[in-house]
Amino acid sequence: MKTLLLTPLIFLRLLLQSILLALGQIWVNKTRGLLTTLGIIIGVASVTAVVAGMNGMNAMIMENFEFFGTKKIFLWPERPRTGAQKNTNWWEIRFRPEQFEGVLEHCPSVEYLTLMSRVGNMTARYKDHTAENVQVTGVEESWFKIENRPISRGRPFSYLDQRQARRVCVIPQKLQEKLYLDRDCIGQTIQLDYHTFLIIGIVEERPRAFFEGQGDRIEVFIPFQTAQSIRESWIEAMASCKSTDLAEEAKAELTFFLRKMRKVPPGEPNNFGVFFMESEVAKVRSMMAMLSLVAAAIVSISLVVGGIGIMNIMLVSVSERTREIGLRKAVGAKASAILMQFLVEAVVLCLIGGLIGLGLGHLLAKLISQTAGFLAKAQVPGWATLLAVGFSTAVGIFFGMFPAVKAARLNPIEALRHE
Repeated sequence: MKTLLLTPLIFLRLLLQSILLALGQIWVNKTRGLLTTLGIIIGVASVTAVVAGMNGMNAMIMENFEFFGTKKIFLWPERPRTGAQKNTNWWEIRFRPEQFEGVLEHCPSVEYLTLMSRVGNMTARYKDHTAENVQVTGVEESWFKIENRPISRGRPFSYLDQRQARRVCVIPQKLQEKLYLDRDCIGQTIQLDYHTFLIIGIVEERPRAFFEGQGDRIEVFIPFQTAQSIRESWIEAMASCKSTDLAEEAKAELTFFLRKMRKVPPGEPNNFGVFFMESEVAKVRSMMAMLSLVAAAIVSISLVVGGIGIMNIMLVSVSERTREIGLRKAVGAKASAILMQFLVEAVVLCLIGGLIGLGLGHLLAKLISQTAGFLAKAQVPGWATLLAVGFSTAVGIFFGMFPAVKAARLNPIEALRHE
């Protein structure tokens, strides 16, 4: 019973002695130890830097998606590939405004809905100043709430603006500057092609997401009914759910409502498309996690190469210290104690290399975040630190086992005769 209780203490004492012996051996051969762990240092630093870079890229992509809006649901008319309507004329399957009447009352998970009509690119004029390729879109008042783009000055569209199809518009500050409009330009008029519009508000700009491409795009918003009176164009719709948790319900409610309003028979495919941003965010998250793992796995190959270096050096060490091993066995040292000594030495070497590599990886991550603007949020996550330390220990155990077993199996008499 007493022996059983003392066993853990004996093991801990043996482990501590082995660690001290290992540190002593490494200190005696500092240069060789550093060169031995070089592979581990480079491997851990590479893995850490790659994970930090991927983490920063993931944060940037998610930030863009979340800024763009994860509660949005896009709806557009779409000819089905199968069923009775697969050859229907595009004009027949277009959205009509009356198909969305009562949508908020029948879809409790939907918070806002707006119809959109893209009039197209027009030339904006004010006195002698012009702005080409201004994108004119007809929207309803709720568009500004869904897009989270408040009116900084003036007012949004009113019920009467919509109902009477008034020639009013909301412009961004970029167009105000381009046309050299007065600072307080509310109440002034501009020309959009041959149509005169009264400016009623200035809408805040939204930074462009990375997936929206580049370009100096200028937008002007007019009431949806006004847009339809100018040009009866293709109608799309955009909705927002009350919370991301209700997104699937909102999508299902909108689908059911539109199928009913568009008289789609049971069993027939939808003649419209539904796109939910949050579902795409989940896919991107999953893809980025997979990419991070694949990149880390590829870079981890250098850790395996470092482990082979550790094994070679430990074999050399066993050969150099054969007489020492023989002497220790001659005075009663057990094979398990010899095995632990060399195994601990290999693990300590790998751990020292891993910690140096981890520090180097953190420095590289900081350098990446400061030099690469789109990776400004590159940082080493906690799990990567634990993974680096754990992998270093595993490499030490795996590649140190063979030399340790070889040392433990040495015959003491033959070892003492070794020159």
